[in-house]
Amino acid sequence: MKVVAFNGSPKGEESNTHVMVDAFLEGAAQAGADVENVFLAEKKIDHCLGCFQCWASPAGRCVLKDDMAELIGLYSSADIVVFATPLHNDNVSSRLKIFIDRLLPLADPHFVVDAGGETVHPSRGGKIPTFVMIANCGFPEQSHFQVLRLLAQRMARNYKTEFVAEIYRGGGPWLTEPAAAEAVARYRDQVRAAGGEVVTAGRLSEGTRQRLEEPLVPSPEYVEIYRQAVNRYWDDLWSGQG
Repeated sequence: MKVVAFNGSPKGEESNTHVMVDAFLEGAAQAGADVENVFLAEKKIDHCLGCFQCWASPAGRCVLKDDMAELIGLYSSADIVVFATPLHNDNVSSRLKIFIDRLLPLADPHFVVDAGGETVHPSRGGKIPTFVMIANCGFPEQSHFQVLRLLAQRMARNYKTEFVAEIYRGGGPWLTEPAAAEAVARYRDQVRAAGGEVVTAGRLSEGTRQRLEEPLVPSPEYVEIYRQAVNRYWDDLWSGQG
């Protein structure tokens, strides 16, 4: 089994997102999967032109000459694809969005009607990987991932597959905060276990899913302490600029 993660954080290996992806892939590898971690920040991926030349012939070739042909090949070789992102304006990062847009050649341009009576594009065929979404945000609450949860449903529909795991983490800056190292280590263990479970069982159990939704620091005062710490950071930064 092959698991490929596409990390859309502009910070690449230094990102909070990487903390989560790294643990997930560790668990997947320990369960026997061949894993690969791709940092989109290191790749040249141009914006989709919307010219539909990739749909103009059965070959499905894009007119842009960048790293995307290689990445589509990597995507198509995977059994499980991980989309990883920080939350930007309630959505995926711009880098991950461009990557998703450029997956257009994988779809057939014709119209068909799905089981729900909605018009969709069929797949061009071949192996279709299952999906995982991994994301974190600066806000402390899990409620901020509403848009991503809905996007996951629509992406599964569009790509004729399913999301076998969605792992969302509020309070993302704590993932790289030395003061929270103990809590982060426990959380990484949970994400690592999730990676192994997806490989061995094909999806997350309900118990694992619920544990991953629990607060990173299980304290009633956590949210307010976190808010105050963030505000102090920005106040100190502003005051230092006179």
